[in-house]
Amino acid sequence: MRFRVLGAALALVVAACATPKRDGPLVPPPKPRPIPEKPVPPPPPPPTVWLPFSELPGWDREDHLAALEAFKATCGVARDPAVNTVCRKARQMPPPDDQSARAFLEENFRATPIGGDGLLTAYFAPVYEARISNRDGFSAPVMAKPDDLVLVDPAELDSSAAPGPRIPARLRGGKAEAYPDRATIEAEQRGVVLAWMRPEDLFFLQIQGSGVLTLPDGRRKRVAFAAHNGRPFVGIAKPLRERGLLADNNTSGDSIKRWLAEHRGPEAEEIMRLNPRYVFFSIADDDGREPAGAAGVPLPPGRAIAVDNSRHSMGELFWIDASAPVLTDAFPVYRRLAVALDTGGAIKGEVRADLYMGKGDAAGAEAGRVRHTLRMYRLAPIGGS
Repeated sequence: MRFRVLGAALALVVAACATPKRDGPLVPPPKPRPIPEKPVPPPPPPPTVWLPFSELPGWDREDHLAALEAFKATCGVARDPAVNTVCRKARQMPPPDDQSARAFLEENFRATPIGGDGLLTAYFAPVYEARISNRDGFSAPVMAKPDDLVLVDPAELDSSAAPGPRIPARLRGGKAEAYPDRATIEAEQRGVVLAWMRPEDLFFLQIQGSGVLTLPDGRRKRVAFAAHNGRPFVGIAKPLRERGLLADNNTSGDSIKRWLAEHRGPEAEEIMRLNPRYVFFSIADDDGREPAGAAGVPLPPGRAIAVDNSRHSMGELFWIDASAPVLTDAFPVYRRLAVALDTGGAIKGEVRADLYMGKGDAAGAEAGRVRHTLRMYRLAPIGGS
């Protein structure tokens, strides 16, 4: 009986194993769908901190009349309607003195700090000797924009590049390629030569972006930025320090230019070619005015700054507070109202400015010593954002 029962049970088990499954392979039960979380809104921006003008370092010692005149001369470039409104009021007011100028600024603007510590440098419009032929040490050509320099989308040079502003390149066989660097351009010397300069003078002219050339017959020619080769700007002060060619606190513009002149030839060329960027120019008769910046208006000396135009707009007003210089014989502080009227390849970041000093050797000597820790304050028109 026991074997009969076991046999019957075994037969049932075998039969069950042999019976086809009508529902296919076993599938685990589906996991419950997670309940979607509610999106977390981004934190609100911190409230804007408005400072009374009395808290701006140096405001009481400002030349308010000169500051207001600089604003009146350049405020037409601003795109902010609120700035335009203040601009019209400033241009229609009776001739001010320092007291009324200060009152106007305080009544129409409010100040707010920007970021933390940054960097102030300076630039100027140089006046250099030049020649119409290659002679007497004037061996560096001031070149016009070449015909083969074109602007292309970044993806035409690098398919992985993010979209952005069009960049310099040249076409070869219908295909865009990066424009050559400084060393290659100097070796090829192709294109229209506008004038000839001493090599170290041309190098500094390319850094400044514009200047005046004086010819032996007394003519003065203004040269202005026309294009660059798209290569990054690389300063040469650091390699001069690292190679022990100049002391750490002696890399002012004057010191660097003097070293290049004293080592003119292969040694200076090697150093200058560490900066691959090359600038091309246009030329015209000099009209005696200050050069125009990126905003298209003449730059008021000591009141115009170049800024990063991805962070700031042309025509914006700022209070700059710069101290702690690192270069020998520099002025200890720069505290003043300044207008954003220009840009520059090396001017990157929110708290970064390049102060225009004016034309000529004195402006150049001062500009070359400016390397100060910078604090910036935006002066926003009352009624604007």
